[in-house]
Amino acid sequence: MESKYQVESIAEEHRHMTYWDMFATWIGANANNGTWFIGGIIAACGFWGGIRALIVASSISYVFLMLVGYMGKKTGVTTMALSRASFGIKGSVIPSIVNLTQFVGWTAVNTFIAATSVSYILHSFLGWPVYGKPGGNLGLIAGIAVMSILHLLSIIAGQRSIQIIERIGIILVIIFVIWESIVVFKDVSFSQIGHWQVPSNLKMGFGTAMDTLAAFNLAWVTAGADFTRFTKKTGTATTAPFLGANLGVFGFAFIGLSATISIAISSGVYDPNNSDPSTIANRLGLGIIAMLVIMLTSMTANAVNIQAAGSALNNMFSKLTLKQSLLITTIIATFVTFIPVFYGSFLETFTAFLDYVGMVLGPIISIMVVDYFVIAKQDYRPSELGNPKGKYWYKNGVHWTAFTLWIVGVLIYIGLQHMAFIQKYTGATFIVMIVIGLLYWGIMRLKKVE
Repeated sequence: MESKYQVESIAEEHRHMTYWDMFATWIGANANNGTWFIGGIIAACGFWGGIRALIVASSISYVFLMLVGYMGKKTGVTTMALSRASFGIKGSVIPSIVNLTQFVGWTAVNTFIAATSVSYILHSFLGWPVYGKPGGNLGLIAGIAVMSILHLLSIIAGQRSIQIIERIGIILVIIFVIWESIVVFKDVSFSQIGHWQVPSNLKMGFGTAMDTLAAFNLAWVTAGADFTRFTKKTGTATTAPFLGANLGVFGFAFIGLSATISIAISSGVYDPNNSDPSTIANRLGLGIIAMLVIMLTSMTANAVNIQAAGSALNNMFSKLTLKQSLLITTIIATFVTFIPVFYGSFLETFTAFLDYVGMVLGPIISIMVVDYFVIAKQDYRPSELGNPKGKYWYKNGVHWTAFTLWIVGVLIYIGLQHMAFIQKYTGATFIVMIVIGLLYWGIMRLKKVE
């Protein structure tokens, strides 16, 4: 009798993802609207403060992407299936819920920004008011519908269509970044951008920027194995995601940061609410082609987001097929995309979402990585991940040590975030990950001694 907790492990002969495919996937994942918007948000640190935070937070985060990518390559299973080994077969529902909600959230973020671009296109052709103006919600709602239909069509077409989107998308994205850079630096010099001073009432601490970027970058880590399980070579599973994700985030966050500051210099007003790529592209006069590229970048990023959310749902309800899970998560994301329409501020909604991601995700990743590389010494048995009588069942299907430490990590994060020193210098995320990782290693070692 087949277990209801069954896990699919991709066999070596069915792994066909090349280094270029993996590299393109992770550039496409980060070369998107959300990354651009993040660049605009960290402009509140000033140009050089934002650059420093971007380099440090992204590099550390994507080391974890490499580690989880290696886990996927070695076992052939998704990240959420891997979480069963550390959290228990039933306990893995916690990482799965976190993954489902955060990737549905990221899908909604990218869809919302792309829908804003659609509203500008509709304004050009039909004269509809753009989003943000009286009556502009109509164009936004139409944009959300258009983008959601495109996402559904790509899922129905299958994995091959996603690879084609990624391959075409990466070329157009690179061209767009170069084009945007030329326009930005034509009117405002690099020296002016570098010396721009943030208004004191809007200034962001370096530690806060670190947490913002950590939440953004670590979100991809829990999708790592979902793609690297289709690879045969270690380099394809480790260096390709690391280099691709870093190149994507540096390129698009840099242009978001620079464009936001350039508009603040030329207009005399810095408003982080206007940091989204559609608004900036419109202010720079880039036209309809830019809006179409922004729509495409939404599709390339959401190909990864929807895949990860669907895998999480599939881990929770294994009777669903992966395609059914993907379709369900896309529909849920469509409804979530409407939240900022009624909430009133996309920036406030986005910031609250990042706070949630940073708080819950770090401890999960830390526990999973320590469990695989230190406790299990890279020896997971995929066949046991779905066995309710096996080693990963723990007590009633839950590994209470991991679950308890996850709660402790969330509480530590909440406490640290209110400390002025943390906000100004370090951020809470990576400190929490180190503390929880050490605690997990120490407790598990004591258990072995007993």
